[in-house]
Amino acid sequence: MEKEIVSLLESRHLAERLLAKEAVTGENSEPTESAAFRVCAKLRGPLITLAGVAGFRSLLSRALTLARAEAPSLGAIQVAADGSLRGLDELASQTDKEQARDGGAILIAQLIGLLLTFIGEGLTLRLVQDVWPEATFDGRVSEKRGKLERTR
Repeated sequence: MEKEIVSLLESRHLAERLLAKEAVTGENSEPTESAAFRVCAKLRGPLITLAGVAGFRSLLSRALTLARAEAPSLGAIQVAADGSLRGLDELASQTDKEQARDGGAILIAQLIGLLLTFIGEGLTLRLVQDVWPEATFDGRVSEKRGKLERTR
């Protein structure tokens, strides 16, 4: 149980960092596209390369199912056959910005949590660094503290 809590903290922390990075990046993009959708879209390519379209779609579908338990507002979101997310318009019209942002954070945290479980910390952080090379993720996810730490 304690390991589950630590893993949840790890994934939530990394998800928040990715969403913050995309929120800054997204200031110049389409205003209706959420940071969570952009994070998923950016992770989609490398994860499809790693696991195939069906593998990525399964992973994202599972993350969405887990996230809906915490954020029922994600009920309108669906994973398309190509692994992309659909239903942003419905989410935006049914919830306020804060609810949508929290739901997105939960979805990304669940996706990161599944990645940590299935491919491990090292490969997950490497994948994130490959997708966001300008970001500073020069650390490891601590099993004791549930956060990214600098390594020397």
